[in-house]
Amino acid sequence: MANKPNTEPQTPKPGDIPPERSAALEALDALVGEWSYEGSHAMIPGAVLRGKTTFEWLEGKRFLIKRETIDHPEMPDSISIIGADGPSAPLLEHYFDSRGVSRVYQMSFSDRTWKRWRDHPGFSRRSTGGLSEDGKTITTGSELSRDGVNWERDLDVTYMRLE
Repeated sequence: MANKPNTEPQTPKPGDIPPERSAALEALDALVGEWSYEGSHAMIPGAVLRGKTTFEWLEGKRFLIKRETIDHPEMPDSISIIGADGPSAPLLEHYFDSRGVSRVYQMSFSDRTWKRWRDHPGFSRRSTGGLSEDGKTITTGSELSRDGVNWERDLDVTYMRLE
């Protein structure tokens, strides 16, 4: 006789759910909304990349969902889940794109400065961006390193808030 699967709802254990929301998440409210995307990429010289980015909270406001579509055949569409594993844990961005690529970035957002970085053999990336005083523009620049020593310009993006 086969074992029947347990269909009873499972009660979370005390360690399964962080007791409170990470303070680092509070600053991400400034990103929530729809943004137009305009940028350039070193691998596509001369191309102006355009698209749309949205940031929205998953119910409970413990994870921020970032969706990005870019209107260029060589650039992937992507989704990221941004969150922290507890009230004092650092922010992580789990990135997934239409090519099947997934990456994990560390992230911070404070004093209108947005930083993302990934230290990984063969593909390290760092970017810094600034949110304008009026909250309507974010300008970012990224660098890429394939050897962890030499860095080159990679991706520059301006996000403009859609009203």
